[in-house]
Amino acid sequence: MNPAKILIELLLPTAIIITAWWAVPHVSELPPTLAGIKVYGVYFVIALGALLGICFRRGRIVFALITLALAYVSYGWVARDELAGFRAHTLFAALGVFVPLNLALLCIMPERGVFNMHGLQRSSIIAAGALLTWWVIKAPLTWVTAWAISPFFDSTLFAASPVRQLGWICLALGIGASLAVWLIRRVAIDISFAGALCAFALAMHFVGVPNAFAVYCAAAALVFTIALLQDTFRMAFRDELTGLPSRRNLNERMMGLGRHYAIAMCDVDHFKKFNDTHGHDLGDQVLKMVAAKLAAVGGGGTAFRYGGEEFTVLFPGKDIAHALPHLEALRSAIAEYKIAVRAPDRPAKPEPATRKQGAFREATSVAVTISIGVADSSAQLATTAEVIKAADEALYRAKNKGRNLVSR
Repeated sequence: MNPAKILIELLLPTAIIITAWWAVPHVSELPPTLAGIKVYGVYFVIALGALLGICFRRGRIVFALITLALAYVSYGWVARDELAGFRAHTLFAALGVFVPLNLALLCIMPERGVFNMHGLQRSSIIAAGALLTWWVIKAPLTWVTAWAISPFFDSTLFAASPVRQLGWICLALGIGASLAVWLIRRVAIDISFAGALCAFALAMHFVGVPNAFAVYCAAAALVFTIALLQDTFRMAFRDELTGLPSRRNLNERMMGLGRHYAIAMCDVDHFKKFNDTHGHDLGDQVLKMVAAKLAAVGGGGTAFRYGGEEFTVLFPGKDIAHALPHLEALRSAIAEYKIAVRAPDRPAKPEPATRKQGAFREATSVAVTISIGVADSSAQLATTAEVIKAADEALYRAKNKGRNLVSR
């Protein structure tokens, strides 16, 4: 796992939270004409994110934002009672428990849309927490609130915080679970849950500071909204299987090319036969392997998935002479790579007692090759369409010459 990539993905939610921290003391300085932002700004950000979530069918984001909206409404009652009395203590304790647990649960769950049975189940979970809190207040079940706000162990850590130990435990569990899910799946929406929970933890901790709860809740909603846009961009411009930029991304990139560039068209040799022989699962592994090698191509090249088993490598500002050695190195690296084929009777995870030394070397392995055709812009090939056509013709020449070749 690349530490630099992890830091980059953490950068955006961190920047939003730092900006919120800076903004808290300055919100009171807004002119009277912008005073409505203090009251309605949170609802605007939440509504915007929820609307985008509905449009793009991102139920996890929609229900997370509904949870934040309910939390902000509840905060109005807490602030009105100045965090004193049974009702305020109950609401505040409930926020510290149900918000992080709801968000962590939504993060763990797979995406299932909004207006369906899955959406009804998720909204029911949120409603159950709200109804339980209402029942505790109306009953009134004072012993429940007393238990929730009582310390579980002796500690001076966070002793000055209005958030009780149960709240900090739930917040820590929620943030930890969200980070774990993100590290496994590496999706922008997953890290947004951890970022939003960090912002909400600050909102709870600084609940007595004017405007703090509103600003940090707005920051949490903004983290979700931006993550939703990132994920939508990824789906539109990234190939889901290989992770490479998609053909749409290639088309937009080619619109901004200068006069000089080279384009290589790459095709996995005999891929249909490979799929028929070894199955689509291994075929997908091959495509992922080829894509990983293509993504590491040198010479300033950028790889794209063109469609099926066909890929494109774009060399902006370069010519064929510059691209050829890098394409030849790419072809060689793929041809030398061995993929182990698991025997049908071999368990996916053998028990330690039955695991044989050197089992991988004994496994049947296969290799694939690619054919590459390359062309560059010239007086005769003035448009990108013409260069791609010429690269395609070079690709067919490579195949006709026996495959596993680079042709121009």
